Amino acid sequence: MSTPSSFLPAPGADAARDRAVSASTQAWAYPLLMRLHFYIGILVGPFLLFAALSGLLYALTPQLENLVYRHELYTSSTGAALPLAEQIKAASQLVGDGGRLAAVRPAPEPGTTTRIMFAVTGMGPSEHRAVFVDPANGQIRGDLGVYGTSGALPIRAWIDLLHRSLHLGDVGRLYSELAASWLWVLALGGLVLWVLRARLQRRASPVSQGIAGHRVRRWHRKLGLWLLLGLLFFSATGLTWSQWAGANISVLRAYYGWGTPSVSTSLEAMPQAAATGHEHHHQAPAPVALAAGDAALFDAVLGAARANGIQAGKVEIRPPAKPDRAWTVTEIDRSWPTRVDAVAVDPRTLAIVDRTRFEDFPIAAKLTRWGIDAHMGALFGLPNQIVLVLLAGGLATMVVWGYLMWWRRRPTRQGAAVSPATLIATLRKTPRPGLLAILAGTALLAWFLPVMGASLLGFLGVDLIRYLRARKPACH
Repeated sequence: MSTPSSFLPAPGADAARDRAVSASTQAWAYPLLMRLHFYIGILVGPFLLFAALSGLLYALTPQLENLVYRHELYTSSTGAALPLAEQIKAASQLVGDGGRLAAVRPAPEPGTTTRIMFAVTGMGPSEHRAVFVDPANGQIRGDLGVYGTSGALPIRAWIDLLHRSLHLGDVGRLYSELAASWLWVLALGGLVLWVLRARLQRRASPVSQGIAGHRVRRWHRKLGLWLLLGLLFFSATGLTWSQWAGANISVLRAYYGWGTPSVSTSLEAMPQAAATGHEHHHQAPAPVALAAGDAALFDAVLGAARANGIQAGKVEIRPPAKPDRAWTVTEIDRSWPTRVDAVAVDPRTLAIVDRTRFEDFPIAAKLTRWGIDAHMGALFGLPNQIVLVLLAGGLATMVVWGYLMWWRRRPTRQGAAVSPATLIATLRKTPRPGLLAILAGTALLAWFLPVMGASLLGFLGVDLIRYLRARKPACH
């Protein structure tokens, strides 16, 4: 493969200096980047391909849910909604003693159902049994398992877990973290290679573009440029909720105060009438005559939240797990404009004891919220989904083209015995300052992105074997 003459343009430089820079670049920098790009594509490519295809499928799940679960989600009944207490009573009669009332999501608009969620023994920490109730007449419309804060129904939950962890738990999450850890390196490395190649072509004679191999490489480069920002976005947001790198990102956000605020449900740390500017609402104290999860409290708590700024149609009311804690009412509208304000309500007095407003979030917390919601296709609705489908489809195409290029240029083609280029052989030609910079940068990245670091050791192990095999003939 041809290599560029320099990393940086040298207008006015003399020919000797230009040739020296060209020789230095050809000796180590460009081959090193090419070899790393090749290894990532070959070894991480399968994970990237699966993440792209499963992510593309996930982007289509809102319409799939509406189609498959239309009976559970929608109703043709008309009229005023029944009190939440009556809807909860109907759902509780169905569930019986098999679950604890965990949360309620009232019907967000006419024609939709109320979601009554129960914590059931044997379900995971993010799973609930949801009973769907017609708010106009109290009829049960469905009974399904739901997953996560997004309330994913069974089909979307299954695809989500497939995309996230291959349904293998924490071990399976390593696959998606591996893909996200290397995707940004692959994308930025491809950009640098494109720049270097463009400079070379300005000095070299034109290469025929009619050959199939050249044509695929040209398509690969151009599509990579179009997808660059989207691939970086996929990598950054994917790492945010990954297992190991995500934990480091959380520590970093907490250190700089970039974390997402949450309401405090403590009742002991706050006076009975908290100084929120709304103390005139519901001041009359009442004895604790109802249990913490009593259905009658849901209407009262929602009324207090509505009177204190919680206006989104999509909300979740959650009773406390302990009697000495406040209830919470949280907006769960992740579309644009984002509405995720929350209040904590004292069930004894219906006073607001704490609140969070999205407009007061640190900018880093807002960007994280928007990034995750855009990654899931929720931020801008259908346009967001279309962009995700195009990006995921483009990434899958890039991976397939990469394997096609390798197959056409494989060393064993037509029985040719070609001495393989390796990272180690290239690193041996690296100037000491460059080598030290590479080692320091690699160590830092491996610490912050542990899955990348572990996989890099695997790359080097494969490379060492190839390097030693290539040296054997020279040693005899």
